[in-house]
Amino acid sequence: MTNKKTYILLILMILPIISQLPQAHARENHPGPTWIWYPGDYEIWLSNKMQARRTERGAFFPPLWRYYSPYALVTFNKEFSVPETDTVMIRAEGECKIQLDGKMYSGDPEKMTIPPGEHSITIKVYNQEKTPALFVEGQYLKSDPSWKVTFEDKEWIDESGRASGQSGTEWQQVGSWDFNTAETLPSGFRLATQPQYTVAVQEEGAGFIADFGKETFGYMRLHGLKGKGKVKLYYGESEEEARSAEACETLDEVGFNGKQPEVYTLKNSKAFRYVQVRTEGGIELDSVSMQYEYLPLEYRGEFQSSDDLLNKIWDVSAYTMHLTTREFFIDGIKRDRWIWSGDAYQSYLMNYYLFFDNPSVKRTLFALRGKDPVNSHINTIMDYSFYWFLGVYDYYRYSGDKAFIRQVYPRMVSLMDFCLERRNDNNMMEGLPGDWVFIDWADGLSKKGEVSFEQLLLARSLETMSLCAGIMDDADASSRYKKLAAELKDDIFRAFWSEEKQAFLHNRVDGKTTDKITRYTNMFAIFFGYLDEQQEQGVKQNVLLNDEVQQITTPYMRFYELEALCEMGEQEYVLDEIRDYWGGMLELGATSFWEKYDPQEKGADQLAMYGRPFGKSLCHAWGASPVYLFGKYYLGVKPTSPGYATYEVRPELGGLKWMEGKVPAPEGEITVYCSRNEIRVTGAGGKGTLVFKSRNVPECRGAKPVKTGDHIYQLTIAPGKTYRVKYKHLK
Repeated sequence: MTNKKTYILLILMILPIISQLPQAHARENHPGPTWIWYPGDYEIWLSNKMQARRTERGAFFPPLWRYYSPYALVTFNKEFSVPETDTVMIRAEGECKIQLDGKMYSGDPEKMTIPPGEHSITIKVYNQEKTPALFVEGQYLKSDPSWKVTFEDKEWIDESGRASGQSGTEWQQVGSWDFNTAETLPSGFRLATQPQYTVAVQEEGAGFIADFGKETFGYMRLHGLKGKGKVKLYYGESEEEARSAEACETLDEVGFNGKQPEVYTLKNSKAFRYVQVRTEGGIELDSVSMQYEYLPLEYRGEFQSSDDLLNKIWDVSAYTMHLTTREFFIDGIKRDRWIWSGDAYQSYLMNYYLFFDNPSVKRTLFALRGKDPVNSHINTIMDYSFYWFLGVYDYYRYSGDKAFIRQVYPRMVSLMDFCLERRNDNNMMEGLPGDWVFIDWADGLSKKGEVSFEQLLLARSLETMSLCAGIMDDADASSRYKKLAAELKDDIFRAFWSEEKQAFLHNRVDGKTTDKITRYTNMFAIFFGYLDEQQEQGVKQNVLLNDEVQQITTPYMRFYELEALCEMGEQEYVLDEIRDYWGGMLELGATSFWEKYDPQEKGADQLAMYGRPFGKSLCHAWGASPVYLFGKYYLGVKPTSPGYATYEVRPELGGLKWMEGKVPAPEGEITVYCSRNEIRVTGAGGKGTLVFKSRNVPECRGAKPVKTGDHIYQLTIAPGKTYRVKYKHLK
């Protein structure tokens, strides 16, 4: 009886722990069968559907770039053995043809009997409208990442990433996500929904204005419908927008014939906080609610501190990030609801400190890249092609996922070939017909000639190629890309670095370098590690802390500006900037963070953009950067080798009295508490190193901090173990 009671108590203790396991981590290690497809095809198909949903004032508004399609016919193959008779069920999204040991199988694919022994199974799946996908479930034979796949180029791709049958350059494995039962069809994927209700309703004329209390996204529901007529809905992220039937960005008009149900849910999801509802004819309704639409993800990252404003900023940043994390990482939920590479790159980084959802990163990278041949930059934007490479680099650094590198490497090679072929005689990039050189939304910013910022991004992209070629065991390619990166960096310094101004100059046009200094190249060079200490200090004083250099007014580039300052130890200054900039949006009533915020703008100008009175997005992914900054530069957690095999914890209070939080890693959460006299850290995954400064000799029960410099100490962190360090804070 005692053993039974002990067992029950043990189960009760374990269950809460199991329920809190990271969803994304559990998903990626699912041991059973899963739906599989040609890698990237489902992601392309799903992104096409999602990005074609954008409307402006009821009009269809498709993306501005090329659409790709899944392969219509895909062939899967598996060499396997079974120790005893195995009854296997085979299902496909599409028509399928099965061969077992080279012979056509004509029986019931849902109850296929396979005798003991060694076997080879080949399954062709055809589907012109959806992604050809396969699900196989038996006791021994299951569809999983070990299957080989081809799109009829006569080249098999196996789980090692090596092509068999010929010496091709594709190194991939089948794609999969979270479809782990036969009934969970990939083509049937839908985001989750849950009801939300208004917090206030204001009667007005032939209708009312409903307030849902905060920025949200989903499907409007009309309650108590009676009679015939029209219901018109005008959506607004602000009350001013919802009130403007003539200028609001999104709207709906629905006609009813008297036979409608009492409760009606609109077919298209929208972003809004306020909705103006008007009726025409004899139609009546009692009230409205909505079905909030979202991607179910666990908030694994946390942050709290002695500053309530910063806590609020983190909370709103996390909510902004979740709103824009949907089927993919998108830019904004009102418009464009597209996958932009520059926006997505920042979302990847914020994701690593909030959700650590690897599937969302991989889906987005696949969708952005599309297929070969390459005939334009990603999103048609030069810098966005380079951000795509940087996204791959950081994904490997945080996840350690070599399998994904094998899948995506051929597409990396072809995109880089495209970029290198477009260099000029100086081996530098400049905008060619059809190219959009974006950089940032900034008045008077020149995009002409050889822009130093673009060259810097290309150099980092080449370093990414060298790293990934090394993972592919392609030593020659790795060496070639590394050499190209080093040569380009030398050329960048020769062409753009000014010893006199201790800063990079902006661009070179027709062989002449301009005198203009902008922040972009200079701040990226800092966190890329391209500057020595003297150069960093020069950039810090002459650019980043120099008000005469054109100011940045988008959260997009504030992200990088503040990261560069944090890299140089300016955490206290950065917190003041965050309080002022993000706190300024909160003072104006923001419940999610904006596409652009200029404190100099007043009244209606705060909502306008692109020449439209409500063109500005008030929920934009790049507005959520405090999630990343607080996790990496205040809690101080970052991987120092791929997948957190080793990592660093370097807490920086930045003037706070105390702070605490969690940073997700592949094998759990790293928890950090820091005050002016105590640091507590609990490790997760690999080998961690706590780095901190102390006025006195610190103490830690069960471990001894080691002095490594002037007032600098280190402590090794073991997985799952908590360390409590008594010290005296040294600014």
